[in-house]
Amino acid sequence: MKYQGKSVYKGTAIGPAVVIGNQDWRITRKTATNSEKEIQKVMQGVKSAQEELRILYEKTLEEMGESSAAIFEVQQMMLDDEEYLEAVCHLIRTERVNAEYAVYAARNHFFRMLSTMEDGYMRERAADVKDMSDRLIRNILGGSDPELELKEPSVVVADDLSPSEVIRLGKEKILAVVTVHGSINSHTAILTRMMGAPTLVCVPMELDKIHTGMAVIVDGVQGEAVFEPDEGMCEKIKRRMQKEQEDKRRLRELKGKENITLSGKSIHVYANIGSAADVGDALENDAGGIGLFRSECLYLGRNDYPSEDEQFQTYRKVLESMGGKNVMIRTFDIGTEKGADYFQLKKEENPALGYRGIRICLKRPDLFKIQLRALFRAAIYGNLSIMYPMITSMEEVEKVYEIVEEVKRELHERQVIFRTPRQGLMLETPAAVMISDKLARIADFFSIGTNDLTQYTLAVDRLNEDLEDFYDPHHEAVLRMIQMAADNAHKYGKWVGICGELGADLELTERFIKMGIDGLSVSPSAILPLRKRIREIL
Repeated sequence: MKYQGKSVYKGTAIGPAVVIGNQDWRITRKTATNSEKEIQKVMQGVKSAQEELRILYEKTLEEMGESSAAIFEVQQMMLDDEEYLEAVCHLIRTERVNAEYAVYAARNHFFRMLSTMEDGYMRERAADVKDMSDRLIRNILGGSDPELELKEPSVVVADDLSPSEVIRLGKEKILAVVTVHGSINSHTAILTRMMGAPTLVCVPMELDKIHTGMAVIVDGVQGEAVFEPDEGMCEKIKRRMQKEQEDKRRLRELKGKENITLSGKSIHVYANIGSAADVGDALENDAGGIGLFRSECLYLGRNDYPSEDEQFQTYRKVLESMGGKNVMIRTFDIGTEKGADYFQLKKEENPALGYRGIRICLKRPDLFKIQLRALFRAAIYGNLSIMYPMITSMEEVEKVYEIVEEVKRELHERQVIFRTPRQGLMLETPAAVMISDKLARIADFFSIGTNDLTQYTLAVDRLNEDLEDFYDPHHEAVLRMIQMAADNAHKYGKWVGICGELGADLELTERFIKMGIDGLSVSPSAILPLRKRIREIL
């Protein structure tokens, strides 16, 4: 049996299948004689679920780092969400129903609501609501997590998998994952990608025809799952896997080597990270520095703004860990799919074109100054550059620099030791590219964010799954934008790099070098393959 699906991680695996049954709740509606007692059950269940999520967070933090563990912080926040809990309590009081039924009804309501939203990020949160609600129901009923244990390395097959199920199955035993439902951008997909487990989602399998113990091949390159393959196919896949392992070994031999073409052109290769915990991955993969530290991750998965000192300690830790290598930290880019309720942002019909990035910083200078003070204080502990996102005009940059001068005066008045880091601009709007000759006169460097630049140039929402066929980062218009930005940067002797996903596209590496791009910043796992490609170019 062969099935086609969407590939989350392009690797290859072969092994025995283990079919995981999804929790299928059969909750009975009952009349509650004491509503307050039912509400008390809910609150006690919330408390127990929070503790379980805390344990999952710590386990994930230890095994996979902060960015993966943050998934369970999000679920903890959801459990505390006023709208969710009010919906549950309102049902209990007005309909006089039992606690578990009220949670089940709220679960289904919010799942349907989120699943049909246009915002891709919000659609992905539907699975978290379901996972979190099921945990709460189990606790209300006095149950515990069902046993999930793989006795040997296996290919996990399921209708769908929740993030908590992935963690409990254990990264050491998961060879690959194949699910009927799911999304390439879900939290579950993020976890399996971080594990390096080939994963297929949206696979139209008939689960009743698949049983535990079946041999299965997962081909993440072709997006195929083959159950009960013949010996010839198994041998072919095993040879491919041996080659993949050999390729990985050869890549490891590139550690410590220069990113230099055959003709002697040197390129900086940096890492994109989302937290201080990701620095280990960057160093393990021999990054020349950090080309993008997404500081908004400090603002997500929490109930209030991070303090100046909390930010300072995080930035200092990253700078010290990188031992003098360049670290480029982007000021917070909250908005679009990266929301935080305590910012109290209004719902927007088209958030990608709305109140986000530098626009929030300029409208909320109090928040912006807190981050800038933390960055300037941390700058004395390493080689720091900061960059400002979503720039569209000279006036925005001039306002940013005015705020920077105010921050420096405040630090002087407080007699705080600080250093002014290099200040660069993110070029991710066509407007910024078109005036990049003017921006290059006042900025220290440029970093091109190709993800947003592509969506704004092509007028295609990159989070809209229905528009995947129209989102073309290889479009000549996008590449000409990059060329224009590079030319204008070099006209004024300024450094220019790429920090979007396009930087890891090996089909474009040679063209980027010919454009004059000085640096490419990619995910840690893409560093060595990129180095290999650079060293092959004349």
